[in-house]
Formats: sequence, structure tokens, C-alpha cells
Amino acid sequence: MSDRIIAIGDIHGYRAALCALLDAIDPQPSDTIVALGDYVDRGPDSRGVIDELIALAGRCRLVPLLGNHDEMLLDICQGQPELIEEWLPYGGDATVASYGRVPEDVPAEHIEFLRGCKSVYESPHHFFVHATYLADVPLERQPRETLLWSSLKVRTPGPHLSGKKAIVGHTAQKNGEILDLGYLICIDTCCYSDGWLTALEVETGQVWQADQLGRLRQ
Repeated sequence: MSDRIIAIGDIHGYRAALCALLDAIDPQPSDTIVALGDYVDRGPDSRGVIDELIALAGRCRLVPLLGNHDEMLLDICQGQPELIEEWLPYGGDATVASYGRVPEDVPAEHIEFLRGCKSVYESPHHFFVHATYLADVPLERQPRETLLWSSLKVRTPGPHLSGKKAIVGHTAQKNGEILDLGYLICIDTCCYSDGWLTALEVETGQVWQADQLGRLRQ
């Protein structure tokens, strides 16, 4: 088996879905798994999702990207508790239920994990961001707002000047199907709303999907 590069879409607290995908993928030490962000909020076990990702880093090369929901939690844990009321209606209430209290009960290991998340990752033929990008701006100069918060529903970029294919999440595909524009693939297939959590092996196109209960799509 050749070294694989596998992207995983927005998990949003659904640990059972993540575990089902990992069981199916069977990560090897030579594999790179790029998690596209939004590990927390909406689903029932944000804490468990981050525990699983921390453990996964011991099995393969894990490249976690920071999502906008993760950034909100991180900002609160780093001294901005005034953001809590704004955050709760966007699924933060489920994260609070998962941890007990936020920020008081968020383990230091989880905060360090979020601090270590990247905003962009590149492989030889692809690049990975949570949300979207500006087509005519080098990846190292992309605005953080675009990388973490901008929606494909507002503006879909053209091919990036690097010539690499973009792998993104964030913009939920409510039909549960991957959005494939050729030069851009969005794998947020709306696990939090009766869709799927999707993993994609970017070189071969192999896809794994699981629902909230951890049932694999046949």
C-alpha cells in the first residue's frame, strides 16, 4: 500500500462517525490524514472527538486544520469569555455539555491541540483549507477570515494560481454529496444534519462516509 493522503471533513462533535471512518481507513504510520477543522459544536461529544484526534496523531501523520468553530472555542479558552453568549447559539451549547464548563473544564491538552492547528496545508498536488481561498493570492498570504470563515455559497473561487487542487470543508452540502468542481472539492457533507462525515483519499479518489451513529454508507 502506497502512502495515502486522506482528508476528513467537518466532524462537529460526532465521535461515533469519526471512529467508524478511522476503523474503515485503518491509518498506517506512513499515511497523512488532514482533518479539515470544525471538530467541536453541534454534535454530542466534542471532547471525545478531540481525544480521538490526539490519539490518532500517534498512529499516523495527523495534520489538523483550524475551523471557525474551533477558533471560537480557542478564543474563549485564551481569555475572551465575553464571546460565550455569541458562540452558544452556533452549537457551542453542545460543546459546553460535552466538557461540563467552558473554559474551566477544557483540558490544557485540548487547548494545545487547537493552538497547534494549521490554517493551510500543501501536498505535491493539493492544498487543504477549512473554508475557501482567494484564487489570485499565494497560499501563505491568504486572509485568515477567508480561510476559516468565508462560504462557497457567497463566493466560489476559480482555480488557485498554484495549479493545485483545493480540498475544503465548511460549506455544508445538505444533500449529503461531495461537491466536486474539478479544481475544488468540498467534503463537508453535513454530518450534523442527517448527512455524512466524509473521508477522501485525494490521489485515488477513494471515499468513506459514516453517519452520526457510526454507520458506514454502503
